[in-house]
Amino acid sequence: MAVEQTLSIIKPDGIQKNLIGEIYGRFEKAGLEVVAARMLHLSKDQAEGFYAVHSERPFFNDLVSYMTSGPVMISVLSGDEAVIKHRDLMGATNPADADSGTIRADFAMSIEENICHGSDATETAAVEINYFFGDDGVCPRTR
Repeated sequence: MAVEQTLSIIKPDGIQKNLIGEIYGRFEKAGLEVVAARMLHLSKDQAEGFYAVHSERPFFNDLVSYMTSGPVMISVLSGDEAVIKHRDLMGATNPADADSGTIRADFAMSIEENICHGSDATETAAVEINYFFGDDGVCPRTR
């Protein structure tokens, strides 16, 4: 198995519901290690830059508004096949379609407010990690 890194964001609704510990516990039980973390209240510019790939989509302005509505917890997770493992833990984007026991099935209320974000590929993860952490703040794995 390949050791990878992926970006994880607990979105404003996850923070408001006090789910950081619950979600991190799920990551750790699945063999993922948190190697960087920071809480931020994203500015409009930060949210627009991060989600620029969606800028032409009809939901873009609502997404930016939601992601700037409160603090988010941004983390880098490391582990064997971290990208797919993290995506499996999150569940489908629409919580109504998410498998029972996934983060979104258990905690999300809607497709718009779906608790978490995760990179969709190792290449995307590298870009997303750089966006928030640059060359600073990511620790080497401890195990």
